[in-house]
Amino acid sequence: MSNPVFFAEPGSLETVTPGARFVLEGPEARHAVTVKRIGIGESVDISDGAGFRLTGTVADAGAGTLTVTASGVEFEDRPAIRLVLVQALAKGDRDELAIETATELGIDAVVPWQAERSIVRWKGDRARKAHAKWESVVTAAAKQARRAWIPEVRPIVESAGLAPLVAAADLAIILHEDAKNSLRGVLEAAAGLEITASAPAREVLLIVGPEGGISPREVTRLSDAGAVTALLGHHVLRSSTAGPAAVVLASDILGRW
Repeated sequence: MSNPVFFAEPGSLETVTPGARFVLEGPEARHAVTVKRIGIGESVDISDGAGFRLTGTVADAGAGTLTVTASGVEFEDRPAIRLVLVQALAKGDRDELAIETATELGIDAVVPWQAERSIVRWKGDRARKAHAKWESVVTAAAKQARRAWIPEVRPIVESAGLAPLVAAADLAIILHEDAKNSLRGVLEAAAGLEITASAPAREVLLIVGPEGGISPREVTRLSDAGAVTALLGHHVLRSSTAGPAAVVLASDILGRW
């Protein structure tokens, strides 16, 4: 069974060497000691959420601190082809369910999208709180999945702001029930995305609409920016399941798994 993972501050593990002791403090340490009841002698992983992972043994578990003796510290590279889920805001926390599951499956970043037909609206103070909630959701899901990377939650965009992101991506796919080409076919055609020294990483956007679907005007605008439409399957999926299903297929075909 894999070790439980707890997150430290980004950059805090870069200088830690085998044999050294690392002290985890704050909410993560309290969660480890008080909730998970991690004790002396148990094996744990500490990640900084930005690729570094410390594996070690608990040397001391105090009130609000967890001291770990490092047996090893490794840096885990991000995939050469990175997947970004553009998730339309949806009611009933379905958007949060989508990003939670996608994080467990390996998504690299998520973009909250205020689509034309989104019933939920992020405005003012609610927008700040909602964005923070998404960050909390992906962090918890990354911990559950024992990940060394916490997916980035990028700023919210409306359709006008999404078009430039589409144009900048190496590939942008709109998951759409009226598409003629299958998602498998589109991904297989993109499986040869060239990774070079000048372009060591590629980015693929998976765009999922809200409950009412993506409007024709949005499809046209995003297609004009370079997006392609793709059919995920024979059935219409909820906004909460379409993205994770696409992540699974993309991870397999693009060689991430």
